[in-house]
Amino acid sequence: MLRPFRQVDVFTAVPFVGNPVAVVLDGDGLDDDAMRRIARWTNLSETTFVVPPTQSGADYRVRILTPVDELPFAGHPTLGTCHAWLEHGGRPAGDVVVQECTAGLVRVRRGPDGLAFAAPPLIRSGPVDEAVLEAAATMLEVDRAAIVESAWVDNGPGWVALLLDSVECVTAVRPGPVTPGTEDLKVGLVATYPPGGPHAIEVRAFFPKDGMLAEDPVTGSLNASLAQWLLGSARLAAPYVAAQGRALGRAGRVHVSRDDDGTIWIGGGTVTCVTGSLEA
Repeated sequence: MLRPFRQVDVFTAVPFVGNPVAVVLDGDGLDDDAMRRIARWTNLSETTFVVPPTQSGADYRVRILTPVDELPFAGHPTLGTCHAWLEHGGRPAGDVVVQECTAGLVRVRRGPDGLAFAAPPLIRSGPVDEAVLEAAATMLEVDRAAIVESAWVDNGPGWVALLLDSVECVTAVRPGPVTPGTEDLKVGLVATYPPGGPHAIEVRAFFPKDGMLAEDPVTGSLNASLAQWLLGSARLAAPYVAAQGRALGRAGRVHVSRDDDGTIWIGGGTVTCVTGSLEA
């Protein structure tokens, strides 16, 4: 069966400098094993499958698979899937697109900076144990004294956030092997730029893969949870722009805004790079 397929670059308006996601627009009828095979084959950080919604009010349901597991929520797949769904003729029932995923219903709206999703609530927050901090610092070869503050900022993937004392410290990190005890640790690094520049923060995201630390080019879920943490602690003010991907030769730009009711929106450009059909 031929199924409509897209590869969408997210958090960029320029092709090939953001974070790509593969989108299978008609995933109905594919079983779990088939989805896993396709996700392993595309070998991108995430592949999504659009299937009929099961919750009232949802325009569509998305399943988000990595080459090794399934995620309850992820940011750039949310925007990339919505982009592909709209491009393929999808029409929301209301003023915003409502996406169903394992983590619940996520609203996506169109704005001047592209598509933006409403940041989902954190499922884990608060301080990080010193043992976890030490392990993260060792794993990333970051001087423990360079960590200004830390917090759990988990909205599904399991992020631990480390605020470092300079952008230079963030960009200097070179990931290596996973150390014992950190096999499941996903770490986000962030540092603030001086006021008045084009970007407010520099972000990097690391996760274990095959015994090594892998880096995600531009990470919507992490930027969403960082925004909740840093805006909530008054270290930043919205709106602002986060930069991510420099170490991988990317130029991701994440636009963060906050409504009067406190809703935080995470957005950016989306552009289709591959259009076709998938035989599955």
